[in-house]
Amino acid sequence: MNLKPLFDNVVVKPAKAEEQTKSGLVIPDSAKEKPQRGEVVAVGEGRYEEGKRSPMDVKVGDTVMYKEWGKTSVKIDGIEYFVMGQMDLLAIVEG
Repeated sequence: MNLKPLFDNVVVKPAKAEEQTKSGLVIPDSAKEKPQRGEVVAVGEGRYEEGKRSPMDVKVGDTVMYKEWGKTSVKIDGIEYFVMGQMDLLAIVEG
C-alpha cells in the first residue's frame, strides 16, 4: 500500500462483516451490520503542539474500534481502507 497519512491521521482496514450467524444462517449483504472495527495499517507522525510532535496512541497492527462517522473511504487495488483522525478512534481492542 502506498498511502502515508499525515499528522495524527491513521489508515484502517475495516474488519469483514459476519457471513453467517452462529446457528448457520447465511446473512445477505444488504442485511449485514458493518462492524466499526479494523486493523491499523498506517499511522501518521503525530500532530504538532507547541512546536513539538505529540506521539500517536496507536501503532500499525493494532485492532481498533472507530466512530461510524468521520472517516474517508478509499479503495486501493480493490481493497477498502478508511482514513481518519486519531480522535475518531474509540478504543484499542486487546486480546
